[in-house]
Amino acid sequence: MQQELREEMERNPVVWFPGLAARTGQARTAVARFLNVAPDDLALVPNASGGASVVYNGVPFPAGGEIVVTDHGYGAVTMGAERLARRHGGTLRTAHVPLDADEDEAFAAVMSAVGERTGLVVVDHITSPTARRLPVERIGREARRRGVPFLVDGAHVPGLLDDPLRDLECDFWVGNLHKFGCAPRGAAVLVARTPLRDGLYPLIDSWGAEDPFPGRFDSQGTLDVTGCLAAPAALGFIEDTWGWQAARTYMRELGDYAVHVVGAAIAELTGDDRPVDVGMPVDALRLVRLPDGLAATRLEADALRDRVARELDVAAAFTSFDGVGYVRLSTHVYNTAADYEYFAEKCVPVLGEWARTATRG
Repeated sequence: MQQELREEMERNPVVWFPGLAARTGQARTAVARFLNVAPDDLALVPNASGGASVVYNGVPFPAGGEIVVTDHGYGAVTMGAERLARRHGGTLRTAHVPLDADEDEAFAAVMSAVGERTGLVVVDHITSPTARRLPVERIGREARRRGVPFLVDGAHVPGLLDDPLRDLECDFWVGNLHKFGCAPRGAAVLVARTPLRDGLYPLIDSWGAEDPFPGRFDSQGTLDVTGCLAAPAALGFIEDTWGWQAARTYMRELGDYAVHVVGAAIAELTGDDRPVDVGMPVDALRLVRLPDGLAATRLEADALRDRVARELDVAAAFTSFDGVGYVRLSTHVYNTAADYEYFAEKCVPVLGEWARTATRG
């Protein structure tokens, strides 16, 4: 569908762009229905990081204030928070949440970092490097009680969690539609349900600037927003073909198998068959610890991802937390057990050899 929209755009841009705001509004309404939020509470943005940048540009922030993040945060979003604090002579405060922390422990770790100078709290709904949930519902209620603005990074959430904002009190929530929602890249949402949204503006000033939120996000010059326009079709395709509830069940069951088969292969190499203890785990995202010597830092994890893609022709996610490297397994309806069996049989032995080389060097 996106290609058809692009062809329509290119055939006659003079006709396309004047009518784009109305079409974007229709897509926004459909996406809001999928997330079970009011259309007037949701704006379409290029990606979750872009939505966070909108918040950082528009949220009132006190001079010398603090922003609380966690050590599970997505790097780009955390760097944006640091820049916001620096612009106002403030500081970033990072709450350490152990990987195995349960809901109570994670909540206590985050809130212990919140104090009188806190001007914003930024917490992941589902963490990217560690494939775990954080208790954003409880954090949101407490942040609201204390009068502290709260941004939730839900980049991985749309499609993965059912009705994710139902019990969530937050000022801002961002999520990507191109991950588990299977929409084209360039499709994401920013949900804002408190008066603070009045200060939010698109990253590009355009002719909708005088419109109220979220209408002003429907007009952003000559950007290619066909990914957002195609997003409702992608979300609907999953529903019409499998049903989202059935899809999530499949992801969970396949995730159970994937972590077993890949974990067993790595355990055979290392002699360590202990599963990774993740507090508040996620059905379709799982961690398996890599052999020592691999992906001990984010840069090493990224380099390993690139090497595996280049030399083994496999797309895989590698992450690092507290100096330990992991392979982060993801499951979706387009995956089968054979994908993880192949990785276990063909790729894990190579990873073992690379780890031995690294530790010898």
